[in-house]
Amino acid sequence: MVVVADTSPLNYLILIEHVGVLPLLYARVLIPPAVVEELTNPRTPPSVREWVAVRPAWLEVATPTSSVALPALDPGESQAIMLAIEAGADALLIDDQAGRKEAMRRGLAVAGTLAVLDDADEAGLLKFEDAVARLQGTSFRISRAVLSEIRRKRTG
Repeated sequence: MVVVADTSPLNYLILIEHVGVLPLLYARVLIPPAVVEELTNPRTPPSVREWVAVRPAWLEVATPTSSVALPALDPGESQAIMLAIEAGADALLIDDQAGRKEAMRRGLAVAGTLAVLDDADEAGLLKFEDAVARLQGTSFRISRAVLSEIRRKRTG
């Protein structure tokens, strides 16, 4: 499975020390240059900037050939959507609501940070509730509706 990641899922998976699940869940993980730029921004947490500076071999940086600026989206989201389309990605890892809507409008499957954690739990790579508790210690905004839906699915 090939995925393209936007900034937010990578940022938070790094912060909660679970970014290592990505190469275990997906055959290829791609990010566009704008996501690298966002992850190295001086306002980004130091641990994230340090991780990106020596990023692992499994994380591929690829530049989309199309450079369409999508309304209401930042450059990382726009490039991630275009890269996902061009790479024929199985999914786009993205949390931003406007970005998710645009990606789905363009026919892409989307998954957010919580969905990655859920998949990792199902694969026996981590405990979902423990990871969510760590996520709640960051600036991540957890949608109660999404979290409830995932929990309902897990017990259902």
